[in-house]
Amino acid sequence: MAALEVSRLAKRYGGVDAVVDVSLTLGQGERRVLIGPNGAGKTTLFHCIAGAQIATSGSVKLFGADITRLPPYARARAGLARTFQITNLFANLSVTENVLLAVAAAQDIGPAMLRPMRAYRSLYDRAAQLLADWGLAERASRTVRHLSYGEQRQLELALATAGSPKLLLLDEPTAGLSAAETARVVSMIHALPRDITLLMIEHDMDVAFELADRITVLHQGRIVAEGDREAIKADAQVAEIYLGVE
Repeated sequence: MAALEVSRLAKRYGGVDAVVDVSLTLGQGERRVLIGPNGAGKTTLFHCIAGAQIATSGSVKLFGADITRLPPYARARAGLARTFQITNLFANLSVTENVLLAVAAAQDIGPAMLRPMRAYRSLYDRAAQLLADWGLAERASRTVRHLSYGEQRQLELALATAGSPKLLLLDEPTAGLSAAETARVVSMIHALPRDITLLMIEHDMDVAFELADRITVLHQGRIVAEGDREAIKADAQVAEIYLGVE
């Protein structure tokens, strides 16, 4: 059974076709990277898969279950998690508090809880493990706004994995990072267990080629090429529309 099946997906805004007849299938444990120029429809496709936007037509299946019309929280409960191109954190809370909120949500411990959060020992244990896994244990008590941008990206990855997702969508996880920060995040993504299927948008071609099992190229809302690293590197159409080679 495929981890993700997107079939003839389209998203239209008035007279503008942002995504056109996109179909792709990810096997369980696969690392797939989406590339393409600005405006190619990559983030819109992510929104439709994650539920932030509903597709105009087509379908999305997660491990065989149709999630096309489900709201984002229902898709999250089904095993889908995502990060965003711009960090989406609680800047005035501590690193630990951000992770605790993500862990509590993943365990359905929320506004209805009858005890203070400190009474839930398992939440703190899970938060501590995530911070250790993502190299943030020494930053646990720091307020998020005082973290470097690279550390904030690491924290967002920790939050995305708090619920042990089966499918993880990463929207440009290395955008805005220094070379050293990029190498650290790439290493952490490499270390994700293979029971997590990964779909990632990436602007850095070196990162895309390093992380991807397969690469899908979007242009003007359509898939124009798909294959492994060598096939994409050798594709003349990709060179022309994405790398600027004539």
